Amino acid sequence: MRERRKITRDTLAGSLLLAHPSMRDPNFRRSVILMSAHNAEGAMGVVLNRPMHKRLGELSGDFALGPLAGVPLFIGGPVQNDQLVLAAWQTRSDGFRLHFGIEPDKALQLLAEEGTHVRGFLGYSGWSAGQLENEMKVRTWIVADVPEDLLTHPQDDTLWRTVLGREGAEWRLLAGEPEHPEQN
Repeated sequence: MRERRKITRDTLAGSLLLAHPSMRDPNFRRSVILMSAHNAEGAMGVVLNRPMHKRLGELSGDFALGPLAGVPLFIGGPVQNDQLVLAAWQTRSDGFRLHFGIEPDKALQLLAEEGTHVRGFLGYSGWSAGQLENEMKVRTWIVADVPEDLLTHPQDDTLWRTVLGREGAEWRLLAGEPEHPEQN
């Protein structure tokens, strides 16, 4: 098994949090969270693998006929789940770039650039000061780098298995367990 990474970074922003296979909290069970902020005041990110199977144009008449109408919507987390958070990420030659909590005009501007993906999230995942660090001490989360091909994978239940499986042989085995092993 690949050695578990200890929190040695000043921030987890720009990395992924993968729910530990034993996590049962329905808000985070088998979730992949893209971290956008992490500092002494707390942390926040969005769940990437909870698609709503809706588009932004279906959410609000403001977007119905505009160029952002086709932006896919996801459940970003249990915090303020009535708040829309727009995020864009770019895979560029100089690396991965995240734009989080952007205005619709900025989303349109970024969409015009090659390699840009825009998603809408209802709500977000948030931790108060020290909360995430305490959860990390009891191994609630596995920290992973954002794979370059992240956006080529379906952003659904299979994403957790795929990304966790890349963390080593034992994680791959755990990621392959059925959701309800007692029903085998």
